Amino acid sequence: MKKLLQTLTETYGPSGYEGAVRDVIKKIIKPYTDEIRVDALGNLIARKGKLGKGGQRIMLAAHMDEIGLMVSHVDENGFARFTPLGSPFGRYMLGSRVRFMNGVQGVIGYDRLEKVHEMPPLNKIYIDVGAVGKKDCPIKIGDVAAFERPFLDMGKRVVAKSLDDRVGVAALIETMRRLKSSPNEMVFVFTTQEEFTSHGALVAAYGIDPDLGIAVDVTPTGDTPHIKDSDVALGKGAAIKVKDQAMLSDPRVVAWMRKTAIKAKIKHQTEVLLTGTTDAYKMQTARAGVPVGCISIPVRYVHSPSEMVDLDDVENCIRLLTALLQAPIIL
Repeated sequence: MKKLLQTLTETYGPSGYEGAVRDVIKKIIKPYTDEIRVDALGNLIARKGKLGKGGQRIMLAAHMDEIGLMVSHVDENGFARFTPLGSPFGRYMLGSRVRFMNGVQGVIGYDRLEKVHEMPPLNKIYIDVGAVGKKDCPIKIGDVAAFERPFLDMGKRVVAKSLDDRVGVAALIETMRRLKSSPNEMVFVFTTQEEFTSHGALVAAYGIDPDLGIAVDVTPTGDTPHIKDSDVALGKGAAIKVKDQAMLSDPRVVAWMRKTAIKAKIKHQTEVLLTGTTDAYKMQTARAGVPVGCISIPVRYVHSPSEMVDLDDVENCIRLLTALLQAPIIL
């Protein structure tokens, strides 16, 4: 799992520019699928299994993209202003390093502030690529960057950029590998543009027309000092989502997930997310509607260059997904 996570997180793939990470995933999953295709928005769609007695068509989604930055202006001194792709938080960005698709690297700086400890808005932040002027600047308007940070192995826990949602991608890959038989037709979708619009999941769900949708994504934890609005914590297991900012999980799906986790003695917790949403929201609203749920992997420091996960939570997510998919679904 560590090797897989390192490969996935160190591969470049901001929203709308997921080609490199898609190629990596496609190569890894090829032995475990019956059919692989790429749709018009770049979603990687892999089918496994056929409908059997009591089976359903299930769409499982984990997004390939990561948060990024797009250059909107380069000034006469070669400093680049940008617009976000997704929601990078200003508090994590100052001093961070980024890499562009053409290999150019830069550091994020900020305009001089009257109060040195205040949090600058994104329009006060810029990218410095070491240029001495606009003419010799190696980046231009429209160029896209992502955070540049190596994978860190801390034993039971690991730290990397883009664990949101490459850890969900890794969980789906391992679930595909472990599943030997199922009465269900499973469609594993590695989606595009979730951090920006979630349009990837929307069009994929429209084309697949699933009976049931499950998103696998991350969720912020409430286990660091002075956070009181969430009980989700690292090491407490897979988080079964009840609600987020845009989506209410189908109560029948939540009950099915909890019952399965209890029966299989899989460590799990309950998630109510106050801000943000996942691909489950777009799956839920496709065509005439789809019953959906979401299994979340707890992550500290989400949308930063140094996100942290506990590998036991990842394992419990995989175990829960495998247990859910290998039997007929009764809601």
